[in-house]
Amino acid sequence: MFSKILIANRGEIAVRVIRACRELGIETVAVHSDIEGEAMHSEMADESVCIGPARVKDSYLNMKNIISATVLTGAQAIHPGFGFLSENSKFAEMCRECNINFIGPSPETIESMGNKSKAREIMIASGIPVIPGSDGAVYDSEEALEAAKKIGFPVMVKASAGGGGRGIRVVKEEGEFIRAFETAKAEALGAFGDDTMYIEKFVENPRHIEFQILGDKFGNVIHLGERDCSIQRRNQKVLEEAPSPVMTEKLRKEMGEMAVKAAKAVNYENAGTIEFLLDKNGKYYFMEMNTRIQVEHPITEMVTGIDLVKEQLRIASGEPLSITQEDVKITGHAIECRINAENPAEGFRPCPGRIETLLVPGGPGVRIDSAVYQGYVISPNYDSMIAKLITYGKTREEAMSTMRRALGEFVVEGIHTNIEFEFSILNNEAFIKGKYDTGFIGTEFNL
Repeated sequence: MFSKILIANRGEIAVRVIRACRELGIETVAVHSDIEGEAMHSEMADESVCIGPARVKDSYLNMKNIISATVLTGAQAIHPGFGFLSENSKFAEMCRECNINFIGPSPETIESMGNKSKAREIMIASGIPVIPGSDGAVYDSEEALEAAKKIGFPVMVKASAGGGGRGIRVVKEEGEFIRAFETAKAEALGAFGDDTMYIEKFVENPRHIEFQILGDKFGNVIHLGERDCSIQRRNQKVLEEAPSPVMTEKLRKEMGEMAVKAAKAVNYENAGTIEFLLDKNGKYYFMEMNTRIQVEHPITEMVTGIDLVKEQLRIASGEPLSITQEDVKITGHAIECRINAENPAEGFRPCPGRIETLLVPGGPGVRIDSAVYQGYVISPNYDSMIAKLITYGKTREEAMSTMRRALGEFVVEGIHTNIEFEFSILNNEAFIKGKYDTGFIGTEFNL
């Protein structure tokens, strides 16, 4: 096991990794921008290093400075968290060249799965069901339009290097296609530096189901069940739960086996997620693979009792998986609400500013993953998430009841938040019955 690691991230995921390391007796190094020297992750780590100015590209995306900080502090490994450099194959390759252990999959795996059109080709070759789409990437609007007409409208225009809902457009009619394609292409270039696109059939009103997988250096791969991430706004997840309300044991077994097969197809190591779309007829399609820990990983931890970050550290240090597929038992139900600094009444406009009063919920069945405190300033430079509020119950009904109680206790003053909006989801009749899909927020709230 490593004696010291550097965490190339910030906020609640950096705090989460620090806590896991502390329990394993591993020293930690935090990196921070020049405005986050007193941030919680900077204060909690054993050491902290400033890696640049506030702008993300000058600090948390500054590969050279992060590598230099790792070498300077004598850290043996880097945990990338999620976002930032977590799915950057170039950064993973730099780590390898500098004899630094990257806590994640190989650069080759990140490259093959990070390019959505290439990942699709690999899955087709491996016999994994995929959404009908273009034969690989498309590079200009005329080629893309021909592919779209062949597939049949409605279609989705998607960035090959995409993520986080960017570089995606749903096109329902041929006349809308060229403009949507060019807009998505420009957005992809600005967000990812890569405007390679591909086209998929738009599966109407599906559920977004993802399977958590773990793979070690010895070829062992297991899945830890599914998460239902269908409650989304503009392709951004708002609330997740595990297990999915529509999942049967038979379907879980089948989809789980496909997730493991998909991971083995790319010799996957460490924690990752296979994402599927599940239609109303029970047919499922591979959508993409996330080659990192997910924001919503806590709900899987709650229903399996498995600490995913500790497993990441053990796998990266060369240990075999500590559990087999037979050891994985899903017990109870967990829900996660993403609490963001945003104003739902104004189109969910981000709301940076100082938190004047903070009271977080507690009690049985409640978990908070956060890095804010009273007096903390939410910066416009970074993600607007304040906290992840997770509740657990023996049943879905108990988890929902606990979540309602916890949301009612959560007090944040000084900025706007989406707490009341999350509360309205928990009280929605369709959600209560588990009858929802990716169009839920648009249908139920006209947003």
